[in-house]
Amino acid sequence: MSTTARRARWLLPFVLLALWLGIGATFGPYAGRLGEVATNDQAAFLPRSAESTEVAAQQKAFRQGGTLPAIVVWTAGGDAPVRGRRTAATAALAALDGSADVAGRVSPALLSADGRALEAVVPLRPGLGDRLPGALDRIRAAAHVPGTTVVLAGPAATQADLGDAFAGIDGLLLGVALATVLVILLLVYRSVLLPLVVILGAVFALGVACAIVYVLAQHGVVRVDGQVQGILSILVIGAATDYALLITARYREELARRADRFAAARAALKQSWGPIVASAATVALGLLALLLSDLTNNRALGPVGAVGIGCAVLTALTFLPAVLVLLGRAAYWPARPRPAEDRRDGIWQRVARLVDRSPRRVWAVALAGLLACAAFAPTLASRGVPLEEIFVNDAPSVAAQQTLGRHFPGGSGNPAVVVADAGRLDQVLAAARRTEGVAAATGVTASGRPGAAPLVVGGRAQIDVTLRSAADSDTARRTVARLRTSVHAVPGAHALVGGYTAQQYDTLRTAERDRTVIVPVVLAIIFVILTVLLRSLLMPALLVATVALNFVATLGVSALVFRNVFGFSGTDPSVPLYGFVFLVALGVDYNIFLMSRVREESLRHGVREGVLRGLVTTGGVITAAGVVLAATFAALGVIPLAFMVQIAFIVAFGVLLDTLVVRSLLVPALVRDIGARAWWPGRLSRPRGTPGHDLGERGTAVSASAPGGADPAR
Repeated sequence: MSTTARRARWLLPFVLLALWLGIGATFGPYAGRLGEVATNDQAAFLPRSAESTEVAAQQKAFRQGGTLPAIVVWTAGGDAPVRGRRTAATAALAALDGSADVAGRVSPALLSADGRALEAVVPLRPGLGDRLPGALDRIRAAAHVPGTTVVLAGPAATQADLGDAFAGIDGLLLGVALATVLVILLLVYRSVLLPLVVILGAVFALGVACAIVYVLAQHGVVRVDGQVQGILSILVIGAATDYALLITARYREELARRADRFAAARAALKQSWGPIVASAATVALGLLALLLSDLTNNRALGPVGAVGIGCAVLTALTFLPAVLVLLGRAAYWPARPRPAEDRRDGIWQRVARLVDRSPRRVWAVALAGLLACAAFAPTLASRGVPLEEIFVNDAPSVAAQQTLGRHFPGGSGNPAVVVADAGRLDQVLAAARRTEGVAAATGVTASGRPGAAPLVVGGRAQIDVTLRSAADSDTARRTVARLRTSVHAVPGAHALVGGYTAQQYDTLRTAERDRTVIVPVVLAIIFVILTVLLRSLLMPALLVATVALNFVATLGVSALVFRNVFGFSGTDPSVPLYGFVFLVALGVDYNIFLMSRVREESLRHGVREGVLRGLVTTGGVITAAGVVLAATFAALGVIPLAFMVQIAFIVAFGVLLDTLVVRSLLVPALVRDIGARAWWPGRLSRPRGTPGHDLGERGTAVSASAPGGADPAR
């Protein structure tokens, strides 16, 4: 090769490296800026077609829609009576009327039936964002009455605590995830430079993804909350690292076979890009299926997650190969790539021999274990998380809500809202008051005083309905369902029921509908991609069935752990759907990596030998990838919210179960037992004597020197 040609082939990796360094410097800061365009106002994520959403829109005409109630509660020490302080409490809050943060009239202080507490509602303006804690501090200061203790409950206080919980999502979560991945990579590779290169590529991918999502959110294309923001960071870091592990393991194989680093990189990229792109397409399209959801945050996660996966693939197929070419064997220093025949007998050779010797026993035991775990899945309650369980740690808003609930009806200060035609207001009021579970129902008046003329806007009037049960309880949601039945039956009223409890009820119903629609779509997408990649129908069906079983088994274990270890009474309605999308799509990832290599080896050596060689050559790298992904998702647990902890456990445990049981034992043993028929109707399923027939009938069991990268650390 001429000097000019040698110089020319060095040009591309240098250009790619320089390009990515520039991209990283430009877009890297966006990884810490998504909080600027994120909102934790749960009202922004209501179901689009729900009745409660329509009520929220109509409330705007009453200048009460979108307000964020802060409930002020006064108590005296030792539950002493506070009757004599009611006038002072009302006067103290009167100073807030007309202030910049307040969206309407502050209610007078109301005395509890037991005479031991007072409450008042301060309607705050929506969208205060970072100003909300300051607004609550001003309310707390204004509400001071000598001899009493003042606490703040209600949606405003809860949203402020959510903001505190998500405050560490840009720094703490990212730092924990990257540190965890770095430690695992150092243990896996036992080299100095390669883990740093992989981490740098993941950070570049995250920076670009966050920049794209920032622009989309800034222009209102997607809504981003703390949950979506945290999942994006974890998803990009985990996926980018997984793809990097696959490429670096294949590059090490090729370096052991040939001296030319450029030829090794080309061969590694040629063999890796197909499975990586297929894997990424599976996850991205699975996430995009969330666009079929009626919940705004689910729809946001779809394109946001797909953008993250696309950026992870981009860095894995451009930045990483460029750096590997420039570093050559030095990337693995002080370890060095060694030919397959120099490797000692390892765990994956032993696993392969076990699968080859007793395939039916292996898959039967693995299947029985998964089915036993899956038997507990129906016990996982997904009816929502009560307020006292939203935060893993103690939160002031939770303690305040508990104080409120001890002295007032459970729904006090957070009523259901009924909007109806003004001409039928009395009939609707009567129907609401007759409803089981309703403590009181009062019409909203023009002056804000009880008994005054009702406020009528566009021929519609509003009723506030106080529920006997806590607004976030199952009992309250059942009361809302009965309330809707009652007021809908009033002729000509065109009554609609909304408010916080109705929003929770509609979200629960919508989440159930989403699972019914989205789960089959995701499974169909995965089946089509696997069919194209593996040129088979039976094999994709087998793989989809195994990852679906892994998901159900994970839910079963989660039900036991959540109830008996974490003390959760249930999960958020979106948790099972999120868990399904991540576990099924990511679980298929590892089966794609395994079975694409099995197919490659089967075309050379026959189906039986191909299964065993594929298991040996991918065992180490896929296990390492699974541990990395599980660890990164487990990092979500540093955010002190039940939703994050639940998603962290489901995905982390499910990925490990899939990696260590489904992909390592169940799938190889099933394919080994079924034989060439597993590839029906593809080339590998054809009978002997035709192109691509099963040479494995004459093959032998895999040896300790089977080619490939059994362990990326070696």
